Amino acid sequence: MPAEQFVSELNDQIGREFGAHQQYLAVAVCYDALTLPQLAAFFYRQAIEERGHAMMMVQYLLDAGEQPAIPGVAAPTTEFADVVEPVRVALEQEKRVTDQISGLAAIANEANDYVSAQFTQWFLKEQVEEVATMSDLLTVCERSKDRPSEIEDYLAREHPGEEGGDPTSPPVAGG
Repeated sequence: MPAEQFVSELNDQIGREFGAHQQYLAVAVCYDALTLPQLAAFFYRQAIEERGHAMMMVQYLLDAGEQPAIPGVAAPTTEFADVVEPVRVALEQEKRVTDQISGLAAIANEANDYVSAQFTQWFLKEQVEEVATMSDLLTVCERSKDRPSEIEDYLAREHPGEEGGDPTSPPVAGG
């Protein structure tokens, strides 16, 4: 049985993951409206991924016999100054999520809740990848902000689309 504080914090994290889903959806729509299809597709995929993370957490709680909470989320930012700002927002969000997941791992470890601690390890690995990806994309966006077609070329070359799923990822509720 997971530690009570871990369950509470994981339920809060479910809300934050759904909030990240909404923010990435807003970013994707922004890029879609600017006719930047590679950026739009990249962030639509990111939105789906964040929703998946929330659903993995839901499934973990269900499997552990705990009640998942599906909280409401604040409205995402939908207006951006330029093509760079949405990626800057995304990177800040990924850094916050890394801190939040690290906090979850710490709670589990302090409570000797080794099963929950193990559950958080996949998310920590995922966050390293997410921060690196967004950092690289921000660098490209800053360098090419006046030439968005170069950003599109970068994404087409470096992030061409759906990759195979991670066989080590936790199961997704409803999946």
